[in-house]
Amino acid sequence: MAKAEQRETTPRKRGGVLIGIGIALIAAALALTAYNLWDAYRAGQDAAAISSQLPEGTQETALKWDKNADMPTKTIDGYRYIGTIAIPSMNLKLPVMAKWDYDRMTISPCRYSGSYWADDMVICGHDYSTHFGPIANCTPGQDVYFTNVNGLRIHYQVSNVEILRPTDVEKMIENSKNSSATAEWDLSLFTCTISGQARCTVRCVRVSGPNR
Repeated sequence: MAKAEQRETTPRKRGGVLIGIGIALIAAALALTAYNLWDAYRAGQDAAAISSQLPEGTQETALKWDKNADMPTKTIDGYRYIGTIAIPSMNLKLPVMAKWDYDRMTISPCRYSGSYWADDMVICGHDYSTHFGPIANCTPGQDVYFTNVNGLRIHYQVSNVEILRPTDVEKMIENSKNSSATAEWDLSLFTCTISGQARCTVRCVRVSGPNR
């Protein structure tokens, strides 16, 4: 009888352990979800506070449009910014840092490469719902505005949306303005896809400024 009771008790103990593990995993998943929601909210609040310190901008024609010119910057809280990026139809307006790394991207989108003067600027952003997460829903024809720190506003429109592999660095940054590539775009925005295995890339063409 004792052996039978022991055999019966062992599966029960195992079942209790498995239930405990399951509960712990669910709690960890809920905690991670809560953290991600809080982090996205925090990132949105930080971006809004920084954007409020940068000019709105209404001017759409540059006084100096030299592709080799330096982009002016403004330092806020120890970081240099080149302006703001806005997609009005998505109620999205975000500051853009002058250089990128993963720590900076938790604060705001960052210039990945290029320049708005040279029509080859690439901006990367975290896939927070309050940062670049929504750009996966961009469609051709949507208006996009970049405003530099001196108030110069440049008007773009989305031309297409493509998915690139993380290793497609040359394809991400090369266009007809800066290489022998045939790609036609003047501004690119990109972020990770939901899986994190690819990059959602929004290509834009400039519709205001010299010769447009």
